[in-house]
Amino acid sequence: MRINKFLSQSGVCSKRQADRLILAGEVTVNGKKAEVGLKVGDGDEIAVNGRLILGEPEMRVVLYHKPRGVVCTHDRSVEGNLPSQLPLDDKLMVVGRLDKDSEGLLLLTNQGEWVNRILQPSFEHPKRYRVWLERPICDASLAQMAAGVEILGQRTLPCPIHRLAENAFEIVLIQGLNRQIRRMVKSVGNRVERLIRVEIMHFSLGELEPGEWRNADFAEIAQLQESLQPDSAKCD
Repeated sequence: MRINKFLSQSGVCSKRQADRLILAGEVTVNGKKAEVGLKVGDGDEIAVNGRLILGEPEMRVVLYHKPRGVVCTHDRSVEGNLPSQLPLDDKLMVVGRLDKDSEGLLLLTNQGEWVNRILQPSFEHPKRYRVWLERPICDASLAQMAAGVEILGQRTLPCPIHRLAENAFEIVLIQGLNRQIRRMVKSVGNRVERLIRVEIMHFSLGELEPGEWRNADFAEIAQLQESLQPDSAKCD
């Protein structure tokens, strides 16, 4: 197994981040500095900044109902940081951040490579949101957003949008542009008042109250593993 994959599966970081650590000389194998592409196996002692990495941990996914005001960062100097609100292992990486003013489902995992695969648009993994607006929105504006609008110098991908009320709708995205929904709403002359993510792939917020969390069960993790296989990505 290549060393970057080992570090990813051990929950240290993604494979790309692992390559950066290796190039920076922060990774050793059996006491010697590692090289990008190096293969490792049973019996090899791999360390990052002197800390021994013990190998692949048990696969874990945590579902967390992020309240408004919590910031998706492990930087403890930031007010409202994730570790201060969610007392879990710092090795758990966030999958698909929510901005400070948004709430709802957040996934955390100890499998770095999963983070990339869940977020890659080529896999077309859906994320479902419910959105409440400052003012009523017309059908034409909903249709405009569903067809795609210009934000951040690019056009958003077509996406399903379903009206919930005169000032609320549900939207399903496979993209993850910065503050995408807020920018889409702004492009049609309105403003988001409340935004909740209710689903990521087959994971659902369910009955989790704000601030509550639970571990994914065996069936949920098995379904995730199946959906993240390389041949699951859709190709043109």
